[in-house]
Amino acid sequence: MQFGIFSVGDLTPDPTTGRTPAEGERIAAMTEYALKAEEVGLDVFATGQHHNPPFISSAPTTHLAYIAAQTRNLLLSTATTLITTTDPVRIAEDYAFLQHLSGGRVDLMMGRGNTGPVYPWFGKDIRQGVPLAVENYHLLRRLWREDVVDWQGKFRTPLQGFTATPRPLEDTPPFVWHGSIRSTEIAEQAAYYGDGFFHNNIFWNIEHTAQMVDLYRRRFEHYGHGSADQAIVGLGGQVFMAGSEAEAKRAFRPYFDEAPVYGHGPSLEEFTRLTPLTVGTPEMVIERTLGFADAVGDYQRQLFLMDHAGLPKDVVLEQIEILGREVVPVLRREFEARRPAHVPSDPPTHASLSAQGVSSPHRMVVPSRPVPVPAASSVSA
Repeated sequence: MQFGIFSVGDLTPDPTTGRTPAEGERIAAMTEYALKAEEVGLDVFATGQHHNPPFISSAPTTHLAYIAAQTRNLLLSTATTLITTTDPVRIAEDYAFLQHLSGGRVDLMMGRGNTGPVYPWFGKDIRQGVPLAVENYHLLRRLWREDVVDWQGKFRTPLQGFTATPRPLEDTPPFVWHGSIRSTEIAEQAAYYGDGFFHNNIFWNIEHTAQMVDLYRRRFEHYGHGSADQAIVGLGGQVFMAGSEAEAKRAFRPYFDEAPVYGHGPSLEEFTRLTPLTVGTPEMVIERTLGFADAVGDYQRQLFLMDHAGLPKDVVLEQIEILGREVVPVLRREFEARRPAHVPSDPPTHASLSAQGVSSPHRMVVPSRPVPVPAASSVSA
């Protein structure tokens, strides 16, 4: 199972000091969090894509490439890539380029985003959000899987004899997750293609999350990709840890109360009861996270939001240290102990997809170069 952290890149004043970091300082801190994630044995670092204040994560491939140059094992991802307002041609080329730079250590999560004004800024209509997501992703798949694309749709100019460059690394496009909180159409899209489904359930109760994941699982099986319990699922989460629950709540409460995304709303106690936010000891985080699988079934990726709401850099680094050293090793052991043998423990990676060869549904439809066929004597019966 993969564990990691994700950042939305918010530029938020520290409510205890009133200080707001400079944009460059915040970007540098996010980079440090990714390096710390690798240091403590986490698998994934993901960054959001936003084009509006107070967020600074407008260029995820640029940032992830910079992190790739300083890491060796960390898988780089997004949370999310805006499939509605980003040209699929740019996505195809940017992420294939990042594949080559990182040696294949990249996947990405497609999403519609949650900021309405972004649509007109990029010449799109928010009322067409779902059709945009469906059409753009279909084009993206073709751009990654066919050397030459002729295409005409509703939302962008036609393509004639177009080849996206560079081609995906080893003719294997990055694995794609579809991120959605409430859109059943996106869960359906993920199931149709046999892609991953990520429910970033940081604001929702577990009952709602379970309903969305169950829909995806049932449709995944309907489309013939495997049994429902073999579908590729990821979840989000939020934690803040200390030696005792009282200490954790005392330290985190000022940040919760003033957070731009949920401040001035439900109390910390109400929010931790209704959502996956866990504020307490590492043991509490372990117990709460293990409970997610009881609700949604065995899943393959768990990402935690650690650096929001103006938390100081040294505090975030300490939280990542606790997560990697004390929490994740126990979660790995416990999740794998309960997982049936036929259920994947990890989501697809570049290495696993490439090893499947031309039989993989994620492989190129028309390889950009001849694919060697194994001799008959080397093929297992």
